[in-house]
Amino acid sequence: MGFLLCNPLIMPLCVLFSFAFNSGQIPDDWRAAMLRPIFKKGSSTACTSYRPISLTSCFCKFFERILKEPVLEYLLNNNLISRHQHGFLSKSSTCAQLLESVNDRSLAISNRRLSDVIYYDFSKAFDFVNHPNNLQVVRMWFNWQTVGNFGCILSNKLQRVVIDNVCSPYAPVTSGMTQGSVLGPLLFLLFINDVTDLFDVTVNVKLYADDIKIYFEIVNNANVDCLQKGINDFSTWAENWQLKLSVDK
Repeated sequence: MGFLLCNPLIMPLCVLFSFAFNSGQIPDDWRAAMLRPIFKKGSSTACTSYRPISLTSCFCKFFERILKEPVLEYLLNNNLISRHQHGFLSKSSTCAQLLESVNDRSLAISNRRLSDVIYYDFSKAFDFVNHPNNLQVVRMWFNWQTVGNFGCILSNKLQRVVIDNVCSPYAPVTSGMTQGSVLGPLLFLLFINDVTDLFDVTVNVKLYADDIKIYFEIVNNANVDCLQKGINDFSTWAENWQLKLSVDK
């Protein structure tokens, strides 16, 4: 069925995508998402134990992919995404991050030096990303047309919860990256990209999406002060960008 529909849909989709790209406007149906809660962990009766996965228009996902690929290529070719980021990127993974960390720790042990290691985790980071703040980051690197296209996808979004084919009323989405979208992970990487600049170059920082690990070889009190400054700056950064740290973790 998909193959039979391919040729008839090519031309109208090209016209629609060209209009959306040039005008910065998308159909209202593309802004609406059906949210299905996927069990994550904990008590099955607690709402916080579920991850909200949004099902959006397949045509909107096609359009997002058209936007994403040249933007991501530009970012990677110009080394604009932090080399310490291992999430949502080709040839990067938790394994790659772990190998780098193990290598650094092994060198510290060989040099008979202690290392302080600190792990950070944001509380529901994808859900609390502020849309205006995210677009502010995008404006730093891209022209008005790219910003406009990203903005039209982020603005005026609606969602409703669907459980056993029963739907809630639509509600506006005022913050957060849509989990299940094509652009969501890339927009989040841009949002958190500058966090590594908060730390001195001698402090090792490893990222996997919103999970952050910092470690530093401690030789003298100056090293302690350097690490503490980075921790303080990171706390201020999280507060300014309205991201909450998961203190329990």
